[in-house]
Amino acid sequence: MRDGYKRRAVSHFSPDVCARSISSLPNARQEPSMTAPRPLFTLPTRKLLSLSLALAVCGAWSSAQAQQLTVEQLQQRLERLERLAGVSDGTPAEGAGLADLDQRLRILERRLELQEEERVAAAKAAPKITVDQKGASFKSGDGNYELKLRGLLQGDARVFVGNSSQNDTFLLRTARPTLEGSLGKLVAYRFTPEFAGDSATIVDAYADLRFDPAYTLRVGKFTSPVGLERLQSSAALVDVERALVSELAPNRDLGVQLQGELGKGRFSYAVGVFNGTVDGRDAVTSNPDDDFEYAGRVFFEPLKGTDSAWAGLGFGLGASAGQKHGSGNNFLPRYRSPGQATFFNYRSAVIADGDTLRWSPQGWFYRNGFGLQAEYIASRQEVARDARRTALEHRAWQATASYVLSGEDASYRGVTPSRPFGVNGGLGAFELTARYGELEIDEAAFPFYADPATSASHIRAWTVGANWYLTPNLKLATNYLQSRFDATAGAARLPDEKAVFSRLQVSF
Repeated sequence: MRDGYKRRAVSHFSPDVCARSISSLPNARQEPSMTAPRPLFTLPTRKLLSLSLALAVCGAWSSAQAQQLTVEQLQQRLERLERLAGVSDGTPAEGAGLADLDQRLRILERRLELQEEERVAAAKAAPKITVDQKGASFKSGDGNYELKLRGLLQGDARVFVGNSSQNDTFLLRTARPTLEGSLGKLVAYRFTPEFAGDSATIVDAYADLRFDPAYTLRVGKFTSPVGLERLQSSAALVDVERALVSELAPNRDLGVQLQGELGKGRFSYAVGVFNGTVDGRDAVTSNPDDDFEYAGRVFFEPLKGTDSAWAGLGFGLGASAGQKHGSGNNFLPRYRSPGQATFFNYRSAVIADGDTLRWSPQGWFYRNGFGLQAEYIASRQEVARDARRTALEHRAWQATASYVLSGEDASYRGVTPSRPFGVNGGLGAFELTARYGELEIDEAAFPFYADPATSASHIRAWTVGANWYLTPNLKLATNYLQSRFDATAGAARLPDEKAVFSRLQVSF
């Protein structure tokens, strides 16, 4: 019993509780004047029990003071506590005093347990606010409801070298705040407007029904699952602008998509139905020709999560098929160079009139600081002018290599510096990049469907660059790019494109 009292008292009692508990006993009274001390081990058994109890009750708050007391002073305090507990000198007191104290201890102990339970429950229910390098997050206590605030700002400088029709300029390339989060365990959402340019637009606006990691339903506006580089966030690109291959892949479209991951992320898939969009561009807000497009993608990372040297290998296939009927930029594409100059366009009398098909084998390999990304795509579209119809197929491919000099790992989602600039002498992360790509226009497009005087039949482009990741949120990128345009027989060749692009990127 004595040990039980001691454990409860030491673990739960503060000085105030100790004083109130002892002073409220029925036999409590004022301490008489102290006389000469007696040896501690000559006390009766019941007195020892009472003294042990009193010492345990007050030991939690008086231990620091007791270390400075003499044995005589300690014995005097014990005798005082003995009298307060109802034990007289040499004469056992009534058992009611100890029973009452035991009852009080149990009541106080239970109250403290209830208070602790209430505190833990309140802590679980309290919302959690987090602000870090990934932005700001507001989350409910159970974690089911969340709102994240994120953003991406990209400011570019473009300087063209030699005889170029484009102007040197500074521009705000991207200004995208993002709201994303979850509404319970089932629903997730993302909303991203774009404020760069002459007018505001909606980049992403979708909701996910997360039935299971193996099957999630996405509804709204998002990137069509075809191109590898198109699916990569612009904040994670190793070069300032996307490669030529992305000019043939669809960008964001409106539709519904089933997606998921299996085998601990080693296999992923996506398949959906969309309004349909032209190569390299976003879809309009409606479906102007009443035709739909079907798109899908499978991707394998067979050794993901293992210690193999090939753990960073991934490969897959994306494709889309549908129909388009109409004229203008909402139905037929215009292709741009890495310097963002339009080098191919259809004649105004040409219309999209029939089947459209894309297919794209793709892959990547990342190991330590080395990264390699490669992709091929073919885009086929039936077109018509007057009474003549033809199926034109354009092709493109690219390979991009990168290496992180400062020791961080390269990845599809970008580089995070292990020693941010200005923190404990850190300088950030440094990366070198190189890319080569080509885009070939179907020869049957000239001269009936496209003007060879203003449109190139083939473009070869290469880019070298350096990236400085100062912090996880701040990046400086510089590229030198050069493109060569080929023309059809008898047509004048467009002048080569040479330029230096720089970008300051802030992301969170």
